[in-house]
Amino acid sequence: MLRDATFVITGGAGFIGTALCARLLPHNRVRVFDNLRRNALQRTGLLDDPNLELVVGDVRDFDALKSAIDGADYVVHMASIAGVDTVIKHPVATMEVSLEGTLNALRAARASGGVRRFIDFSTSEVFGSYAFRVREADVTSLGAVGEARWTYAVSKLATEHLAHNYYREFELPTCSIRPFNIYGPGQVGEGAIHAFVVRALRNEALTIHNEGDQIRSWCYIDDIVDGIMLCLEKDEAVGESFNIGNPRSTVTIYQLAKLIVQLAGSSSELRFVEWDFPDVELRVPEIKKAERALGFHPKVDLDVGLQHTLNWYRGKQGSAPVPPPEPPPPATS
Repeated sequence: MLRDATFVITGGAGFIGTALCARLLPHNRVRVFDNLRRNALQRTGLLDDPNLELVVGDVRDFDALKSAIDGADYVVHMASIAGVDTVIKHPVATMEVSLEGTLNALRAARASGGVRRFIDFSTSEVFGSYAFRVREADVTSLGAVGEARWTYAVSKLATEHLAHNYYREFELPTCSIRPFNIYGPGQVGEGAIHAFVVRALRNEALTIHNEGDQIRSWCYIDDIVDGIMLCLEKDEAVGESFNIGNPRSTVTIYQLAKLIVQLAGSSSELRFVEWDFPDVELRVPEIKKAERALGFHPKVDLDVGLQHTLNWYRGKQGSAPVPPPEPPPPATS
C-alpha cells in the first residue's frame, strides 16, 4: 500500500478521480487539479480532509499545472473533455485539452524530477466501433477524419504515444490505462447506467438508441480504482498500456436497461429512438495482460454493482443530478 506520498490528480474532481482520492486518503497527500466542470468531490466530504488540496485550473495553462505538480511523487493525469455530445459541440477544445494538457503534464512531471509514476488516462474508444476481446497490442482503428465522434479517441491515442515516448526518450516512468465503461455510485456527467438508474428510480422512461443491440462490458468503480493502484505500485506497469475493464459484465444496452428496471422495482417503460450518429457497436476488452503483469482481477459482477449503484442513488435521490435531455448520449471511457 502506498503511504506518505504526494499525489497530483488532474481531473481529480471527476467521477473516477474522486473515487481514487477516497482510496488514497488519509494516508497520503492528494492535490486535485481541476476546472470543476464536473464536480463529484463536492458531495463527498473529502474536501474537508486536511490531506486534500484543491487547485482550480486548466491543464492548458502550463505554469499553473507545473506549480501543482512540483514536488509530486505520483501524477495521475485524468483531465479531459468527455461525453459524446460535448465532444461533437467542442471538438477543438477536446483536442486541446487532451494534447496540450497531456504534453504540459508530462513536461511538468519531467521538470519536477521526482515523479515515481505518471499514469496517463486514455480510452477504450481507441479501438473504434467494433472491439471484441481487444488486446493492448491490437491495431487501433478509428473513423474518418471530419467525423467529430472520433475526435476524443484520436486525441487520447496520441496521448498514449506521448506518454510512452516520454518513457523511452526521457525515462519518465509512465503508464497508460484504457478504461472500459466505468459506472457506480457518485457518477457525474453522461453515461448510460447513470441515466438509466436515475430515470428508473423516478419511474421515468428509459431512452434506448435504435434497437439497443449495442454491446458493452461494464466495470464497477472499485475495480477501476484497484487497477489504477496496481499501475501505481507495480514496476511491471512502467512503459506499458493496460485495458482495465470487466469482460464478465457484458450485455446489450437493451438487456442493461431491462436489468436496471428489474433491480430497481421500477415501472419505467423502455423507449426506443433513432440515433443516426456513429456509435460504438461492440466493446469487450481482453484483460489478460493486466492479469499477468499487475495481478488485476475485477471482483464486482454487473448485478451486484448495479444494486450498489441503485442503493446509493436511492439515498441521494433528492440531490442526484438530472440526466441530460433525451436522448442521452452513450458514454465515453
